[in-house]
Amino acid sequence: MNRKPFIALDFATWEETSLFLDLFTESLNVKVGMELYLQNGPAIIEKLLDKDHRIFLDLKLHDIPNTVFGAVKGLAQYDLDLLNVHAAGGRMMMERAMEALHAAGSSTKQSRTKCIAVTQLTSTTESQMQNEQLIQHSINESVIHYASLAREAGLDGVVCSPHEAALVREECGEDFLRVTPGIRLKNDDKGDQQRITTPKKAKESGSSLIVVGRSITKAADPVRAYEKVVNEWEGL
Repeated sequence: MNRKPFIALDFATWEETSLFLDLFTESLNVKVGMELYLQNGPAIIEKLLDKDHRIFLDLKLHDIPNTVFGAVKGLAQYDLDLLNVHAAGGRMMMERAMEALHAAGSSTKQSRTKCIAVTQLTSTTESQMQNEQLIQHSINESVIHYASLAREAGLDGVVCSPHEAALVREECGEDFLRVTPGIRLKNDDKGDQQRITTPKKAKESGSSLIVVGRSITKAADPVRAYEKVVNEWEGL
């Protein structure tokens, strides 16, 4: 897996997606979320792979262990770089997701799809977590707890905000992935995200991979915005 930023393809149709991707002359790391996947089905994955793009399938699977096993086993037929489950589903559910990946093919981390767990969404504030989820701890403690649970279940990493990346690395090790959305270029509108930062600061904070959406997809010149994100991320 290369470490270039993933572009969040927050579109509804293949037509919109294709028009956006045609602006670029290179294959990209892209994130496919629920909006694009659920409105287009697995065909969207096949079309992106046909164009040599690398895919993070962001469906945040969260169900009983047997259902997640079946879903992941089906998704494992595709050459995905990353897919995710929700850590709140519990250790057994995450273990079953890994069983499905191993059952579908190679068990080596170098060749199989990597599975990561969502901890707390970057749109969630600490007060929201405490009042609505009734988790009476700090958001850092919640993220570290979920990250540790994911590591114990055999997952490859977690989704967290850049603000928790260094804590996850300290708790779970350098090889445990810290995939961080909530990335914005300086002066961009933060939208509905709360725990955000720039590509440069994400790298300094310990992120392994970053996911960037509206700073690129809504930019007047998406290619130039992408290049700026890459340069900040790579320290150029």
